[in-house]
Parts: sequence; structure tokens; C-alpha cells
Amino acid sequence: MIDHTGVVVSDFGRSKAFYAQALAPIGYVLMMETPASVTGGTDVAGFGEPPKPDFWIASGTANKPPVHVAFGVPARALVDAFHAAAIAAGGTDNGKPGLRPHYHPNYYGAFVLDPDGHNIEAVCHAPA
Repeated sequence: MIDHTGVVVSDFGRSKAFYAQALAPIGYVLMMETPASVTGGTDVAGFGEPPKPDFWIASGTANKPPVHVAFGVPARALVDAFHAAAIAAGGTDNGKPGLRPHYHPNYYGAFVLDPDGHNIEAVCHAPA
């Protein structure tokens, strides 16, 4: 079981704002932030559903190649809301909300590239 994951971002402030807005519709909030002066080298921010952050961003040289992270949600409307919020936050469309039956019949997902090109997805596996 995965406990937490994250990405390295080139512009910490910009990415922190992007993720705060993009992940809000799926219930994720900025839960923790620790500056480089405390970590010993990099700014970090943790997002998640309370009580624990499980998605982290860290300042530095962005991951190359970019990373793919998928957030599971319980309803297709949340996939739609994520996509709209992520685009409004400055993300780049990488796959509009819709069924992806080549994965399985109920795979409903949307993909957005974050400011560093990381492929961020919201996916619902439940039937309509």
C-alpha cells in the first residue's frame, strides 16, 4: 500500500497555488508546509484529506521525465470538477473528462499537465 507520494517542482510558489486550486474539488487541502531552512535544503508542502497529507511537492529541479500521479475519486462529477479547476489554475489539458474503456468499462478519468509537465489525473472507477 502506498502511504504517500510526490513530485519535485521548479517554481514552488506557483506549483503550491496550482495544486491548492486543482485538488480542492476532490477534497484535498494544503495541510503542511516546511521551509528549506527546516528540512535542510528544500521547501516542501503536503496536500491531502485530513488528517494526513499523502501528496507532496518539493522545490528543486523538476522530475525528468515528468511523473504521472492519479487521484481516485468516488464520483465522475469530481473528475469533471478537478479538470475544470486544474485548467483554471493554469494547467494544460492532457485528456478531457471521459470514459477510457480500453482500461476497463467504468474507467472515467481526466488528465492535466501541471506547470512542470507532470501528468496529474483524477479517476473514478464506479459505474455512472
